[in-house]
Order: sequence, then structure tokens, then C-alpha cells
Amino acid sequence: MMRTIRQLFFSFIVVLVGLPVLAREDHDHDDAPIGEAVSELLLFDAHIHYKEPAWGPYPVEKVIRLMDRSGVAMGLVSSTPDEGTIKLWEFAPNRIVPELRPYHGNAGSSNWTEMPTMESYLEGRLEKYPHQGIGEFHIRNRSMWDRALFRRIIDMAKERDLFLHVHSDAKPIRWLYNLDKDVKIIWAHAGLGEDADTVYRVMKRYPNLMADTSLREFAIRGTGDDLDPKWKKIVLEFQDRLMIGSDTWVNAQWDSYDTIMASNRDWLSKLPRPVAEKIAYQNAERVFGRTVSMQLIGKR
Repeated sequence: MMRTIRQLFFSFIVVLVGLPVLAREDHDHDDAPIGEAVSELLLFDAHIHYKEPAWGPYPVEKVIRLMDRSGVAMGLVSSTPDEGTIKLWEFAPNRIVPELRPYHGNAGSSNWTEMPTMESYLEGRLEKYPHQGIGEFHIRNRSMWDRALFRRIIDMAKERDLFLHVHSDAKPIRWLYNLDKDVKIIWAHAGLGEDADTVYRVMKRYPNLMADTSLREFAIRGTGDDLDPKWKKIVLEFQDRLMIGSDTWVNAQWDSYDTIMASNRDWLSKLPRPVAEKIAYQNAERVFGRTVSMQLIGKR
């Protein structure tokens, strides 16, 4: 049965990426692109949301089947509200790494730092469930730079050895590191609105900063035969600190999940196997203390 699942998975990915099924050739150099063998890589999706509007059309069983079909062995999940994350984690505890998103009730991406009960909400959820991060949360402007709240959030994270998963431009990242140089951060979408030069400078300045590349697939891939030159420099220099992601923030992303993950395989195919493996799943294994294996596909 597992062999059949594996064969179907590889065949499906090969069709999506548009690569022929060829016998893998041994390369004399580690810097040769992984090419069509990218279809064999397991993936860790480091940016999944399971928001309330998805619960009906995408019940937990269907989400895990989508992950299986795209070769996603495990994923980092945050949701609005957090109950979505817990639904997925309870259904498939071996496949889901939960993180706590602050958004719930009237607290959303633009006002969550203004909620007077936010600190107690986060504390309560962290005590009740095994979240491995706080986020993904937005820091949209300076009015959200609540020093006292963020110092407490950083303390919560450090007490539990958690990451902050931050959606922002470069300035809030610098501000958070000024609050605490040892805070552990995943920069959502590798900054998204920032250009590649800025992303490079920020990653260079903060050697512990991780980033997920969700929504960056096409920028990284570029338009030629190789990756975009500036992004290739980022990918190669910071290969130990990047993870891929889908960002299923609306149901349209779930509708396109197969295609999104195939797009990630497309740009990973241009990298040497050791680098592609790190970004595909090994970095996530290291930072979250998990083991990603083929045995997870088709299981919970």
C-alpha cells in the first residue's frame, strides 16, 4: 500500500511540474541542479492557515489528502481562530506543527495589539496546547509597536522556546531584534513587499533570522532558465534558514494547493540536491525537532 501511495505521489508531481520520469543519474558534483529528481523530495509546508471559512469545503480529512497528494509530509499551521489549527492537529498530530495566531473574535490583523485581553488569551492557549510558535501575525504600522505587549510576547516565546512568525516589512524585524537580540523569528513571505536587496541585507544582519518563502515562488523562479540572480544569491547564502510555504489564507489557495506546491518544486529543481533538501524539509526538521519521512504520507 505504501509503495502504491509513493508511486502515485511521484507520478502526480511529475505531471504537475512538467518533468519527464527519468532514471536519476549520479552527478560528479554536488552543485549540479537536482532537476527532475525534485519530484522525489518530501516537503514541509511552513505557512499553512486553516481558517474558519475553509472548515466546510475543506474538512480535515481533505486537507491531509491534499498534503499527501503534493508530497507534503508535515506543515506549520496557524489559523483564525486557533480552533482551526487544533482541529487539524487533533486529527493528524504527526503531520501538524501547531502555532498560535492571535486573531480571534474582534482581534484581527490590523488591531490585535490593541486588545486588552491579548496577553491573557495567548498565555491561556499556550498553556493548553503544544504550539511551537506565536503567529503568523501582522505588524502593519508603527501604531502596532506596543513595546510592553511585545516584550511579554517575547518572554512567552523564550520561556517555551518558540518562534515568532512575523508578517511585516523590514522595520518591525529590526525593532523586534532591538527589543531582544535573541528572539527567534520566522519572517513570513521573506518580507513579501520588500525587494530582494532589502531581504538580503536583513537576513545578513540577523544571522538567526529564519524566513518562509510563501508567495515568493515566482519572484525566486524568475523568467529565465535559472533562478532570478538576486534571489539565487539569497537562497544559496541563507540556505540553512529558508523554508517553503503555501499560505492558504483564503480558500482559493486551498483550491490551488497542488499547483502552489508544484511551483515550489519548480524553483527547487534549479538547486543542488543538498540545498533543495534543506529548504524543502530539512531546515524545518532542525528548527522544530521533527522527523520528516515518507512513512508520514497517507497517515495521520
